[in-house]
Amino acid sequence: QVQLAESGGGLVQAGGSLRLSCTASGRTFYSYGMAWFRQAPGKEREFVATINWSGGTTYYADSVKGRFTISRDNAKNTVYLQMNSLKPEDTAVYSCAASTERSGTSSWGDHYDNWGQGTQVTVSS
Repeated sequence: QVQLAESGGGLVQAGGSLRLSCTASGRTFYSYGMAWFRQAPGKEREFVATINWSGGTTYYADSVKGRFTISRDNAKNTVYLQMNSLKPEDTAVYSCAASTERSGTSSWGDHYDNWGQGTQVTVSS
């Protein structure tokens, strides 16, 4: 079982930026495919971004493309989500996910076997 801990959420005005972090336990983080998902009140969970084991391949939801950047530091067992030009519709609980069986990218939640508790991001207009 991999433990994931997110941090960096908060309240920000529209147009502002936040950087989320997700730190994982375990010695083989470097082999995990990682992703960020979000869930707004009353809505289903939504894919945001994913990154492969090396950080060389990334993929984004159309709604965040050009504004968000996913990255990872395998030496620190950490994946990041840099969020710029935030909009009120980005308000949600953001969760990171790890796949211990897939080292590539995936936008499917079912491909991930470990999830963090989430961190709240609120964007005011």
